[in-house]
Amino acid sequence: MEQLSLDVANRIVAAARERAQQAGFKPMGIVVLDAAGQVKLVSRDDGATALRIEIAEGKASAAFGMGVASRTLLARAKDNPAFFNAIGTATSGKFVPQTGAVVITSASGTVLGAIGASGGTGDEDELICIAGIEAAGLSHR
Repeated sequence: MEQLSLDVANRIVAAARERAQQAGFKPMGIVVLDAAGQVKLVSRDDGATALRIEIAEGKASAAFGMGVASRTLLARAKDNPAFFNAIGTATSGKFVPQTGAVVITSASGTVLGAIGASGGTGDEDELICIAGIEAAGLSHR
């Protein structure tokens, strides 16, 4: 059975943080969820502002729960705000449909979890998530 080990989650986060630092992005908060949608790993850069972890977890939870990148959810939310607001309420706020999170998959397409980041723009957050996943030899959607 394919699963996201703590070792692999650490490699994903290390590569994501390295990419953010190389690009000169602001300090990040990064959260990795496992295949049950539970927090596997949390990383907060020195100097990351308040709420970065909560936002990163909300993005990752949204991507995981809906099975698509949070960028896709942001687009969908624009057409159906009442539904997406209801999801936020139903999940006690752990649903942030903003760009910056993707679903982590194995090469065979098995969902292993999700990763979300917060600290930069949504595009920057998403970029480092994808960089971390790819550095670990995994895929995303």
